[in-house]
Amino acid sequence: MAEDQPARITPRSENFPQWYQDVVREGGLAEAAEVVRGCMVIKPHGYAIWEKIQQALDKRFKETGHQNAYFPLLIPESFLKREAEHVEGFAPEVAVVTHAGGKKLEEPYVIRPTSETIIGHFFARWIKSHRDLPLKLNQWANVMRWEMKPRLFLRTGEFLWQEGHTAHATHEEAERETIQMLDVYTEFAEQWMALPVIRGRKTESERFAGAVTTYTIEGMMQDGRALQAGTSHDLGQNFGRAFNVQFQNEQGQLEHVWQTSWGVSTRLIGGLVMAHSDDAGLVLPPKLAPVQAVVVPIFRKAEERQKVLDVADRLAADLAAAGVAAVVDKDEAERPGAKFYKWERKGVPVRIELGPRDIAAGQVTLRRRTATERETLPLPDLAAQLPRILEEMQAAIFKGALEARESKTVDLEPGKPFSEALEAGPGLPLHFVRAHWCGSAACEASVKDETRASIRCIPLDARPDPGPCLVCGKPAGGRVVLARSY
Repeated sequence: MAEDQPARITPRSENFPQWYQDVVREGGLAEAAEVVRGCMVIKPHGYAIWEKIQQALDKRFKETGHQNAYFPLLIPESFLKREAEHVEGFAPEVAVVTHAGGKKLEEPYVIRPTSETIIGHFFARWIKSHRDLPLKLNQWANVMRWEMKPRLFLRTGEFLWQEGHTAHATHEEAERETIQMLDVYTEFAEQWMALPVIRGRKTESERFAGAVTTYTIEGMMQDGRALQAGTSHDLGQNFGRAFNVQFQNEQGQLEHVWQTSWGVSTRLIGGLVMAHSDDAGLVLPPKLAPVQAVVVPIFRKAEERQKVLDVADRLAADLAAAGVAAVVDKDEAERPGAKFYKWERKGVPVRIELGPRDIAAGQVTLRRRTATERETLPLPDLAAQLPRILEEMQAAIFKGALEARESKTVDLEPGKPFSEALEAGPGLPLHFVRAHWCGSAACEASVKDETRASIRCIPLDARPDPGPCLVCGKPAGGRVVLARSY
C-alpha cells in the first residue's frame, strides 16, 4: 500500500453492512470490546460526537423545565416484577448480579436495562401532594441489554443514553409532555443531525413494555432501512400503581400519578454514519462535528515552515473567535496527502490547505467534505465566510437526505404485492412503504413474518385515506409506514 493510501472502505453498493463497519473503524469512532461480549469501546472522536449530542439536547431539556439526576445502576430484581408487562418485555435482555462481596445476594440485582422501576420507587417517596407535581427529571447514564447480534452503536450490550422521567397530576398533562419531548427529538434530528424523520405512534405490538402509548421518530438510512431515532412514552398510571406513587389532589383525594419516559441513545451516532457518509468515509453535519475545520500547513523548505505555521495558528484563532471549531494539523510525520485522507475519513466538514504560495497570494484553498472540487477564498475573509459555508453545508446535507428518503418512499397500490413495493431489486436500496392497514395484530404479524418488515409508525400527520388493508383487504382508514429496520 502506498504511504498516503489508507485501508480500503468497502463501497456501499458492494456490501452495506461492511461499509458501515469500515466507516466506523476508519473514522476512529469505536471498536468492539472483544474481552466483554457484545460491548464496544467508544474512541475519543466518537465520544466527542456524543458530547455534542449531549450538549445540544441537555440545553433543550433544561429549557423545557427538566432537571438532571442520577439513579443506581443496580435495580432489585423484584422491582421489575411489579409491572407484569414491563418484566415480560425485558426478560430476555436483562443481565443479573447474583454474587457480591464473596457471597450470594439475598435478592439478585438487575443491571439497569431502563429505569422506570427504580425511579418509580423514589417517586413514591418524593411525591405526596399536587404541589410536588409536575416532577420532571432526566438522567444521562449507561444501560445494559444482553444483545444477541451486536453491531457497533446500533445494538450493543452496553450503551449510553438519556432517559427522561416525569410525573403529572393529569393524563392530559402527561400526554402533552410526551408530544413536547417528541417535538424536541424531531427538532434535534432535523436541525442538528440533518436527518429528516417521520413522527408517529407505534402499534400495540411495537410499543414500549408497560406504556399506554409509544411515540417515535423514524429516520431512513441510505440502504432504505429505518432507524428508530427516539421514543417518547405515555406510561399512564401503570408504574404509578405498581409503585404506589400517589398524591393528594386539590380536593384532598388520593390519586396515582400519570407518568412519561423518553430517550435517545448512542445509536444516533450509527444513524449519522448510515444517513450521510459516503464511500470515502464519514460525513458529519457541521453542527455535530467536533472539528469543523482543519488547517493543513504545506511547506517543503525549512525556512518556509515557521511562517506557514504562524499564519495557520492565527487563522485557527480567528476561526475560533468566529465560532468555528478549528485545529491545525502540525504532525510532521505525515505527508499532506495522508492528512487529507485522515481528516476526510473523520468527516471533518472543511479542509483548508495553506502553503507559501497561498500566503503570498493572500488566499487559501478550501475543500468541503461534501464536494469534489476545491475552491479558493481570500485569506482575510475566511473567518467571516466560514460560518456561512458551514450553514450551507448543514442545509445541503439535510436536503440531500430528505430527497433520498422521498425517492425511496412509495405508496402501495391495491393489488400490488407488498414485497415488490418494499424491495427495489437485487442489490438496490429498500423502500419505505406507505400502505393501508386494518389495525389487526394478525395482519401486522403476517407482514413481519413474510417480509421481515414492520410497521414503523402510524404517522401523526396522516390524513384520512381510506383503502383496503395490505393483507386482508378489509377497509382501513389511512396508511401506516412499513420498512425493514435496524
